[in-house]
Amino acid sequence: MFLQAIAFYLLAATTVVSGLAVITARNPVHSVLFLITAFFSAAGLFVLMGAEFLAMILVVVYVGAVAVLFLFVVMMLDVDFTALRQGFARYLPIGAVVAGVLTVEMIFVAKSVANSGAAANSTGPAANVASVTNAEAIGRVLYTDYVYFFQTAGLVLLVAMIGAIVLTLKHREGVKRQDVGRQTARNTASGMRIVSIKSGEGIDE
Repeated sequence: MFLQAIAFYLLAATTVVSGLAVITARNPVHSVLFLITAFFSAAGLFVLMGAEFLAMILVVVYVGAVAVLFLFVVMMLDVDFTALRQGFARYLPIGAVVAGVLTVEMIFVAKSVANSGAAANSTGPAANVASVTNAEAIGRVLYTDYVYFFQTAGLVLLVAMIGAIVLTLKHREGVKRQDVGRQTARNTASGMRIVSIKSGEGIDE
């Protein structure tokens, strides 16, 4: 328990410090790297809580996809961050209000979870909780109690992905694009032409 407490405080401190560094770092690349560190530390906290499935999802999805995508976008795009920071003071009050609302919500959720945990401990533990793994317990909740909400969320993500592809797929004049139908329909007669070239002359297109 002593080593577990040390690991908890170390990971928690790393998460908090990394989170603060994300919003205070001047270099956006450093901000993304601090964000990845915060995700790894949060995954370690999930492992200490016994939520191995959530820790794996956090590392695979957020670190392996989202954070790396942010890093490549920031490094590859020529973004003028000086112009982006000019509106920081103007939008600071709105950001403070949003941060306050999120803080109140997190406190409310933490109190609700603490009260529900105390109520569960007073009534006694379930009979077969120890025999169920974390991934199996989440699967039972998602695919039994909230199966329709889970499918609706998947449908919304599918529509969002299709919408993003449609918005970025723009046909511009003067840009050569691949036409798979014309390529597969070509044969020897339409794809090859024999031209007799005279010596010293070129080919007129």
